[in-house]
Amino acid sequence: MAPSPPTWTRGAASGWPRSSARRRCGSSTPSREPGPESSTGADWGRAMEPDEIRERSRAAWDQAAAGWSARREMFTAAGAPVSRKLVEMAKLEPGDDVLEVACGLADTGLLAAEAVAPGGRVLVSDASESMVAAASERVEAEAPEGAHVEARRLEAEWLDLSAAMLDAVISRWGYMLLPDPEAGLREARRVLKPGGRVALAVWGPRDRNPWIALVQEQLERLGHAGPVDDTAPGMFALSAPGALEEVLEAAGFTEPRVEELEVHWTSAGLDERWQEMVETSVSLPAALEGLSPAEHYELREAVDEALAPYVAADGTVSVPGLSLVAGAEA
Repeated sequence: MAPSPPTWTRGAASGWPRSSARRRCGSSTPSREPGPESSTGADWGRAMEPDEIRERSRAAWDQAAAGWSARREMFTAAGAPVSRKLVEMAKLEPGDDVLEVACGLADTGLLAAEAVAPGGRVLVSDASESMVAAASERVEAEAPEGAHVEARRLEAEWLDLSAAMLDAVISRWGYMLLPDPEAGLREARRVLKPGGRVALAVWGPRDRNPWIALVQEQLERLGHAGPVDDTAPGMFALSAPGALEEVLEAAGFTEPRVEELEVHWTSAGLDERWQEMVETSVSLPAALEGLSPAEHYELREAVDEALAPYVAADGTVSVPGLSLVAGAEA
């Protein structure tokens, strides 16, 4: 890291004008709460206000942060192709200033730091304090020479940063979880310089993502969960054909380009895969709490059976997923 790193200019410190009457969230419309693969919990089917979704999402990710840190190698390996594609689509150059939204463990931000060194800056951000703490520890240990990397808590829909200060905004699997993705992308555009780039990844359709969908399917089949609205904030909120391009254009970005990228979640065996899901999910633990021991066993057996097609001869498990990766210009 640079010996005398520059300080990020914050909106509040720089006199960035904000109307106190403006809503902090981008939408006042209640959302149908997503299911167990979402970031908001397990009260399926109940209409929720956007601010409640945000609060529950932060709490869920705070709780999941320890599991994510423990399983960091799994996330890094599965997400590496997507992170590389995001850095490519952002068209990063040495000296660029970059924001990562919904950074998680900062995989993509650290990769971006390599691209903007020497002289560049990367701010990795997340709404979860626990995720920011985990990202900060990793940044301290792994930030490349010649680039300043900092971790900070920021709300994607309300970025406490000055306008037109960044060359790129990147996000791996974050915007689809927001109650108002368009508001979040409008904020990204606001903090970008003219001609700056946004590069983001979301998940493709449910039927192309068995790594997460099969658990929900078994919960539904066994009567432990109701059907999920894939248009609500959650894993598949931006998975419909054309949805990602539409929200980017609505936020003011031009020439959006979307690519499909397959990823694989690889585990040593079925026991390991189950434990990974329990430790890293923001909602599966809550679903399991309501099950009796017999129901828990039945669910585990059903999930193992659903995973059987993805088990290799040596017992390793590799479950595919499809990510949509988009780039556009401010």
